[in-house]
Amino acid sequence: MSELVKTGRVYLVGAGPGALGLITLRAEQLIRQADVLVYDYLCNPEILRWVRPGSEIVYAGKSGSVQRLTQDKINLLLIEHARAGKQVVRLKGGDPYVFGRGGEEAQNLARAGIPFEVVPGITSAIAAPAYAGIPLTHRDFASTVTFVTGHEDPAKPDSTIDWPQLAQLRGTKIFLMGVKRLREIADRLMTEGADPAMPVALVRWGTTARQESLEGTLGTIADLVEKRGFKAPAIIIVGDVVKLRSELNWYEALPLWGQRVVVTRTRQQASGLTERLAQLGADVLEIPTIRIVPLSLGDVQQKTLKVFSQHFDWVVFTSPNAVDLFFSEFFKVTPDLRDLGSVKIAAVGSATAKKLSDLHLRIDLQPDIFTTEKLAEVLIGRMASSERICLPRGRLADAELTNRLRTGGGVVEEWVLYDTQPEQEDPTGVRARYVQEGAHWIMFTSSSTVENWHALNLQSVPDAPMPKIISMGPVTSATLKKLGYEIAAQAPASTLDSLVETICRLIAK
Repeated sequence: MSELVKTGRVYLVGAGPGALGLITLRAEQLIRQADVLVYDYLCNPEILRWVRPGSEIVYAGKSGSVQRLTQDKINLLLIEHARAGKQVVRLKGGDPYVFGRGGEEAQNLARAGIPFEVVPGITSAIAAPAYAGIPLTHRDFASTVTFVTGHEDPAKPDSTIDWPQLAQLRGTKIFLMGVKRLREIADRLMTEGADPAMPVALVRWGTTARQESLEGTLGTIADLVEKRGFKAPAIIIVGDVVKLRSELNWYEALPLWGQRVVVTRTRQQASGLTERLAQLGADVLEIPTIRIVPLSLGDVQQKTLKVFSQHFDWVVFTSPNAVDLFFSEFFKVTPDLRDLGSVKIAAVGSATAKKLSDLHLRIDLQPDIFTTEKLAEVLIGRMASSERICLPRGRLADAELTNRLRTGGGVVEEWVLYDTQPEQEDPTGVRARYVQEGAHWIMFTSSSTVENWHALNLQSVPDAPMPKIISMGPVTSATLKKLGYEIAAQAPASTLDSLVETICRLIAK
C-alpha cells in the first residue's frame, strides 16, 4: 500500500458525451480528489469547477488537426506525475476505450509499472443518437450495431475495415470522427452495394444544448453537409433506425430548445436556475458577475450569539446568503440550534425560506409578495413597539428595509456578514464563448449582478444575437433602467420559478 502512495496512480476516466449529468459518480469523485487533471477537447469545461484549489490542470485537447500535446508527450506526462506520487486523472471524452486511444495510454502505464484504473464513460456513439431520437436497435429495423472509426481513409488498399461486409450488413452503423471523410465513406458504402436511399443522420455536440442534427440518405448526405456547413464534432448514424427520429425526437422538442440564456448569479447560487433552464432545453451560459466574500463578526456579536434571544425578538433574513452565513457563525459558537431561543424568524423569498426549512426552522412571518417593501409593511403591522430586530445582510445591501423598520418603531441592528465583489475568474472560458456566440436572453436577479455585468462590458461579435433582458424584482429593474438597459420582462414574483415561467411565456408568444 505504501508503494502505491509513493508512486501515485493514474485514472483513465471517461467524461461522458458532453452533458454534465451523464458523467459517472466515480468520475466526479476522482476529479474532486485529483492532484493533476489532464483533459481533452470534447470534455465539458464545466467539469473544471470540480477540481479542488491547488490542483494542476493540463489541457491536452485536439480539435481537428490542431493538437496541444502529442500522444507521446501525454504518455510521458502521465508517467512523470504518477512517479512524483500524484493522483492523476486523465479525462477523455466519452469512454476512454472507445476510439479514445485509452488502450494505448493504459499499455504505456502498464509497461512503465504505473498503477492505473479505468473508469468507463458513456460514449457519444450511443448517447448522441438517443438525444436525437434515434434508438440504435429496434425489432423492426436493426438487431446489430457496428461502431466504425471515421478517421481511416475508405480508399486506402490496406484498410482494416471490411467495407464489402459492412455495406451489406443490415444493422445500424455508427461512424465516429468521420465528418471530414463523410463523402468518401458514403461513396465507398454505395460502391460496395449499400442502398443510396439508406437513411443517414449526423448529430453534432450530442447531448448538449448546442446539439445539431441533420438527416439525409447515403446518396444525399454529403451534399447536405457541405450546404449546411455542418462540422465536427459529430457522429454519423447509418440505418433504418433513423426513420424513428421524427417520432422520438424528445430533446430537440423541449420548450427552450435553441435558446441561449446567460445566468449572472454567483457560482454557488447559479446551479438552481441553470438546472431549471437546462431541463427545458436551454443552452445556459453561467457568467457570474459577483462573488460572495464572507466577513467575520466582531467579538461583541459573537458573544451575543451565545444568548441571542436575550438581545433580539426577531431575526430577519432577506437572502439565502444571509441564512447560510448567519448560521455558519452561529454554529461556530454553539452546536445546538435550540440555543437560538425564542426569537421569531421573518423571511422574504422562497429560496430564503427553503434554506430555513432545511434547518428545520419555522418561519413566523413571510409576506406573499417577495419584496423587502412588503416584508417591512407586514412586519411593522405584526411587531410591538421597540421590538429588537437583528438584520443579517451584505455590506452593500439597500438601507430601505432598515430605515422603514426603524420608522415603524423597531430597534434594528444590522449584522454585516458578507461583501459582494465583482467576479474576476472565468475558469471554463464561458465569457469568451459569449463574445463569440452571443445569447438570446440574460437574467438578472439583483442590482449587484446588473452593476457588475455593466462593468464587465462584454460585447459579442456583430453577427451574434443580442440578449433580451429578464429581471427579477422592481429594485433590479430600477437599476437596469438607471444604466440604460431595455427590459423585455420583469418576472411577476421574485423566484427562480417565476423567472423560468417568464422566459417560457415570452418564447411561446
